[in-house]
Amino acid sequence: MNIKLLKCHGSGNDFVLIDEISNDYAIDESLRVKLVTELCDREKAYGSDGLLYVQKSDKGDARMRFFNTDGSEAEMCGNGVRCVGRYVIELLGKDEVDIETMKRNIPIKKVADLFPDVPTFDVTIGEPNLSPASLPMNADAEPFVDRAIPALHETLRFTALSIPNPHIVAVVDTFEPELIEIAGRANADKSVFPRGVNVSFIKILGRDSIFVLTYERGVGVTNSCGTAMSASSFTACLLGHCDPNVPIKVYNKGGMVNCFVDGEPSALANGNAIVHLIGNATWVFESTLEVPSANPAEWKAGGRTYFDEENRQYDRLVDTVLTEIDAKSFYKI
Repeated sequence: MNIKLLKCHGSGNDFVLIDEISNDYAIDESLRVKLVTELCDREKAYGSDGLLYVQKSDKGDARMRFFNTDGSEAEMCGNGVRCVGRYVIELLGKDEVDIETMKRNIPIKKVADLFPDVPTFDVTIGEPNLSPASLPMNADAEPFVDRAIPALHETLRFTALSIPNPHIVAVVDTFEPELIEIAGRANADKSVFPRGVNVSFIKILGRDSIFVLTYERGVGVTNSCGTAMSASSFTACLLGHCDPNVPIKVYNKGGMVNCFVDGEPSALANGNAIVHLIGNATWVFESTLEVPSANPAEWKAGGRTYFDEENRQYDRLVDTVLTEIDAKSFYKI
């Protein structure tokens, strides 16, 4: 069979998308995982931070299944679901869609462009869960807010939450290579996080702006992570660094999104807030993959058709916003 592929990204967090609504590929689970590990490998034809399968759903307009580069399936992906949302919106000719994910349905709608000619979508990520058991995490406090995890670092203070993926978040002043080692330990030490965890480090830039670096479980350091930016924005409000109910500019190596933490300050300690993630969904190129058998050695990648102007405009966004905040002065990785 010939599988149509769409390379896309949200805030530089890139994916290969496969449409199983319009195409009956009859992909079994063994082949599904092989496609993930082959197509995400940056040493091979395409390379990405994960693979998105868009499927029919009896619970929403479409279903998203998201796989990390190691072949593991994740609960959700905030940047990925924006891309799926755009794809389904354009496929069905709607302005708003409801996407089924592993844990909950995610409403997504087209909104005003974040930057000129950069297609932008609002994703209702939902409520955070502050129970360590939701990650799961073996913790000595409930909830686990602004506390040290000695197995990772003696002085860094983390906040743990699920939204819906598992996250821990720490505030830092600069981004140094040591942070990647700390994040790696969080996923290697199963005594604290039996199933691994996404680790984010945030720098507070102002009452309405932060910079986020994330180590994604099953992937490593990425340009950005949608649920991590949502978790980081909520944490910044919970700890009193930023204000809820106003747009928060969330910068990252891959660009910028806006997050909106909809909730009363006094209620945040109970996780009572709805977090919105507002950012781009950008098409990079289209291609096809010839799959004559289940043996990846026999697969053949076709040519690529690039969305040149869309990519150029997003590059302009990145250059503009990272210059605005002088990222080189504190991002040392």
